[in-house]
Formats: sequence, structure tokens, C-alpha cells
Amino acid sequence: MKTLILGSTSPFRKALLKKLHIPFQVDSPDIDETPLQAETPQAMVSRLALEKAKKVAEKHPNALIIGSDQCAVVDGEVMGKPGHHAKAVQQLQRSSGNTVSFYTGLCLLDSASGEYQRDCIPFYVTFRELTDSEINHYLYRDQPYNCAGSFKSEGLGITLFSRMQGDDPSSLIGLPLIRLCDMLREQGVSLPPDAAPPE
Repeated sequence: MKTLILGSTSPFRKALLKKLHIPFQVDSPDIDETPLQAETPQAMVSRLALEKAKKVAEKHPNALIIGSDQCAVVDGEVMGKPGHHAKAVQQLQRSSGNTVSFYTGLCLLDSASGEYQRDCIPFYVTFRELTDSEINHYLYRDQPYNCAGSFKSEGLGITLFSRMQGDDPSSLIGLPLIRLCDMLREQGVSLPPDAAPPE
């Protein structure tokens, strides 16, 4: 099998990929993530996932490279990573009682041939009506300041929701494993991976 490389420094994506029990390396794509004029959120994450994979491919000429990008959208506006507490409070106040759409762009690039598979996976989260006290208590506990939408669904963020809807819950964390497994199988990767029988 070709070397598998995750083109991301996200600890959340790394933890998800480890669940597949296949060896991989991590490399950081350094690209400009500025949205293009009139670009839809779905088009943006799809484009950035491919650009990240292509950037990493420059250093790895014979590898399978995973690129991924995610954004959160509420009322038609993209919410990025808050970076600090005050911004996270604003984001969660806006999400309160609303449904937030998460779009995750995913790309698997064969750097030897230049061929790639690409997709955009949606996931929807409906938030309860949240009080300011609940928002602050949550943020102090989970500190999700590097997460789009200001929450970690794999942590206490689950307490903020009334409903989740989508085909792949791992896409909410930033790496849609169901779709990624399909892409890897297309490249001849055995999933589940081969294992020696127990003695």
C-alpha cells in the first residue's frame, strides 16, 4: 500500500483516522483559506480539501493524501473557529434554537497519478434554546475555541443539542470516515485492515 498521509494538523482528525487501524503520517498543508467571491460554503470546503491535498503532495510524490476542510453555517453565514471566549459566546448565542449546517469537504489524492476523489458531506445540528449561563458553563468546561461553531460534539457539546441529522457523525468532528473508507477501498486499501488470526 502507498504511504497514507493526513494533510492536517487537527488532533481531532488524527484521532478519527487512528480508529481505522491503518498506518499513516501527518503533514501540514500551508494554504490560503480565504473564501472566493460568491463561493458557496459547499464549494469552498470542497476546493480547500483539494488544495490542501495538492499542497502536501508537493512533498510526497508517491502517496495517498487526505485533505479535509469544514465550515459551520447558520442563517446563511459561515462561522469560523472563534479563537477566544467572547467570540464563542456570540456564536453559541446565535446557534441557540437554530439548526447549524456543517459542510465537510473530503479529498483523497493519489500524488503519483494526480487522480483524486472528492466529496462534500453535510451534517445538521439543532441546538436547544440556551441560556447565557449554560453557554458560559459549557465554554469554560470544554474550551472549544479552535472548533468551528464553538463546540465539541465528542465532548460536552452534546448537551447543547436537541437533534442531530446526517449520514456520518464523524463528519461533524471533521473527517467523514464512512466516505473516506469508500475512497480508500477504491484505491485498494483493505478495510477492515488485514490482521493475523489470534493464537
